[in-house]
Order: sequence, then structure tokens, then C-alpha cells
Amino acid sequence: MTTSTRGADKVPAVLVLEDGRIFRGRAYGAVGATFGEAVFSTGMTGYQETLTDPSYHRQVVVMTAPHVGNTGVNDEDPESKRIWVAGYVVRDPARTPSNWRSRRSLDDELRAQGVVGISGIDTRALTRHLRERGAMRVGIFSGNALPDEGTMLAEVRQAPEMEGADLAAEVATKEAYVVPAIGEKKFTVAAVDLGIKGMTPHRMAERGIEVHVLPATATVEDVYAVNPDGVFFSNGPGDPATADHAVSVMRGVLERKTPLFGICFGNQILGRALGFGTYKLKYGHRGINQPVQDRTTGKVEVTAHNHGFAVDAPLDKVSDTPYGRAEVSHVCLNDNVVEGLQLLDQPAFSVQYHPEAAAGPHDAAYLFDRFTSLMNTVLMEGQRA
Repeated sequence: MTTSTRGADKVPAVLVLEDGRIFRGRAYGAVGATFGEAVFSTGMTGYQETLTDPSYHRQVVVMTAPHVGNTGVNDEDPESKRIWVAGYVVRDPARTPSNWRSRRSLDDELRAQGVVGISGIDTRALTRHLRERGAMRVGIFSGNALPDEGTMLAEVRQAPEMEGADLAAEVATKEAYVVPAIGEKKFTVAAVDLGIKGMTPHRMAERGIEVHVLPATATVEDVYAVNPDGVFFSNGPGDPATADHAVSVMRGVLERKTPLFGICFGNQILGRALGFGTYKLKYGHRGINQPVQDRTTGKVEVTAHNHGFAVDAPLDKVSDTPYGRAEVSHVCLNDNVVEGLQLLDQPAFSVQYHPEAAAGPHDAAYLFDRFTSLMNTVLMEGQRA
């Protein structure tokens, strides 16, 4: 529940974690109450892309960078049509934004969209707590009639957990739409929207790809109705263990040996389709400064992440799957978490991070070129046959 109130920065606010830890500060954005999973993002910039990333649905994002809102909010950088975070936590919000593209303050944007936040708390202490204890449920409460601590804690503990949450259909498009190729059209791609970011089809369009974005409920028949040269599975929120429909659709694509590319949630879907399990990370990877090694080249990339689940696949061997041999292609250098998969006997691969990275970095942009090369190779082979 939220109420939009001017002067929110003078209104008291309380953040309550499900283990009983409490932080007191001031309201930021809308005034009211909100609940979600407390996670932290290590990005120093790109807060507008973070807020509008559908993968953050039902999550309360803690910014580790102390100063947030310095560049305000513009109309060009959103990754979707709305803010998706359940709540927002910052230490020192900007008093006055300063940027030539700014149209309004971040505080005003949060308030306009009914997003409850809190400022003026020790986000360093909160981040250390989440690193030690793990991501957990949280509530933010603000206003003059705050409940007592016992009531707030009880409400937090009644909120749904992220494990077992099936959320992709809640954030995905309800109707299919097309992002046309920029310049000469070279390929057609069917993109299954599990929470897709706006920059992703744009990056493909830049490479001459006409992208047909399909709802999360799309069937194999829907995918092939657009006569695709390749199929893409997007990022998205929730527990991949619940995504049985997406796994079934991906298996249909693998059976046809159509070039396939998945990112983030799409990587987890590929893992499940190949027979691997998934699991919840203690506190996840979120930010734009995560080191990943491409094991096919040895190159280390600085990458953008937003995931709380990961694929459980062996790092030290090639695995046999129903669709041929598979291996881990990318790994996080911080903790050895699987960050990419590839099939060796057919054109399919995925990564756990975000190569579109609108706020940067751009080390992983080559992955869209790799997808294009796969489609081109299959097309040329088909013409020779």
C-alpha cells in the first residue's frame, strides 16, 4: 500500500528484515508500506535501468553506492514502461539532480509511480548483513502512524518468499510485438519475453535482426509461426524451478536445432532443458562490475548482473545431455558460479549476465555477434544442402 505525499524526505521510515534487524531513516519516494526480497546492487551508475528492469519484480533493492539520484530521471533510459522494484533503499539521495538529459528528480519519479523507499540509513551495514545472512524478506514502512516493531516484523514474515515464485508471466508482454531491424534485415528472431529489457531487442536490431517479441505463454507453435532464423529467451524474475512451460518450449527449439541464445533467466531455462538443476544463491549477483571469464577464449569481462539463482552444472567436464554434449562456457571469478552454457553439437548457448548492458559495461556485446554468426552459419549450411 502506498500514498503519494510531498515532503516525504521529512517523514520517518523504518526498514525491517525478516530476521529482526531494523534500520531507521527517512521516507524516499512514496509514503506507505512495501514488501519484497532485500537484495543489493553494486553498480555505481545506471540506477534508472535497474529500477525499470523487470527482473527486479518483488525485490527491494539496496544501492551500495552512497549517492543516488545525481543525474535525475530522463525519458530515454528506461528498460520497460514502469519501475518494477518493490522498494528502494539509498543512503544519501541527491538534493538536486544535475544532467542535461534530466527531466525530473528520482524522488519525484518514485513518488509518481508509488514506489516506497527509504533514505538516510547505513547501507554499508545493511549490505554486510545481507552478505553474511543472505537475501531475505524485508518491509519498508513510512508515515506518521508506523506500526509497532512486532507488528512490522510479523507482516514481513507473512510476505511470500522468492523461492518457488513463478513471476515471469506477471512482467512479460501480453501481446506479441515486432522490433524492426535497423538498416538491412538479415535475420528473424523469435524472442520469448520472460521479463525482457528494452535494450535487448535493440541490440539485435542494430545487427540487422527483426525481433518478434512473444509473451511468456507462447507455445512452440507460436515461436515457429514467425519462421525464425533463431530463438532467444530473455531475462526475468522468479525461481527457474517453476518455469516448466518455458523449459518445454526451449526443448522444442533444441529438438529442431534452431540457433538459440538465452540470457539470465534464459540461461537457467537452458540449464534445466539440458537436465541440470538450479539453486538459490546466498545473496546473488547484482551490479555492473562483476568479473566473468569466457572459458572458450580465456578473456575476462567486466559484466552486468542481476540474478539470485544459478545453474548447477559441472565446471570440470563436458556433460552428455539429450541434445548432445554441453559445457560451462563462462564462470564468475568471484565465486565460480556458472555464468554460461553452450552445446557442442548444435547451435545453442546462453549466459547468466546481461550483454545488452545499457548502463555499461560493454565487454560482452560480442555475444550478440556470436548469435548472429550462428544463424549465418546454419543459413549457409542450409543453402548448400
